[in-house]
Amino acid sequence: MTCIAAAQAFGAGAPEDAVAAAEHQWLHAEQTNNADLIAPLLSDKVVVTTEEGKVLAGKVAVLTDARATTWTTAKYEDLNVSVFDRTAIATGTFIGKGADSGGKTFNVKLRFTDTWVRMPNGGWLCVAGHDSALGDR
Repeated sequence: MTCIAAAQAFGAGAPEDAVAAAEHQWLHAEQTNNADLIAPLLSDKVVVTTEEGKVLAGKVAVLTDARATTWTTAKYEDLNVSVFDRTAIATGTFIGKGADSGGKTFNVKLRFTDTWVRMPNGGWLCVAGHDSALGDR
């Protein structure tokens, strides 16, 4: 799916549903270890702050980080989307097990906040994300 097609696909229907669908595509990308599924969801200027405080600035940095992690399990709890005109805030809990590029395994439980903006084509792109750890890594 191209970036434009994905953004338009996530623009159909109620805004809350479109953003929730985009969040679930992101989760599916982690569940299948396919970072290419994340690419159409991201603004070129996206900024993500990880639970360790690392700042990933730009689509390339976020995708590079996603490709460096292999997930064995990944799920969301309590996903919530609130829409404010052309901006949407998605919050929830992410729970996963995986390994980094060096093979070091980890378990995570995170609260996340993602900020989405409705683009002129009607689709939604993630412009910012922030993770906060909820327990041991």
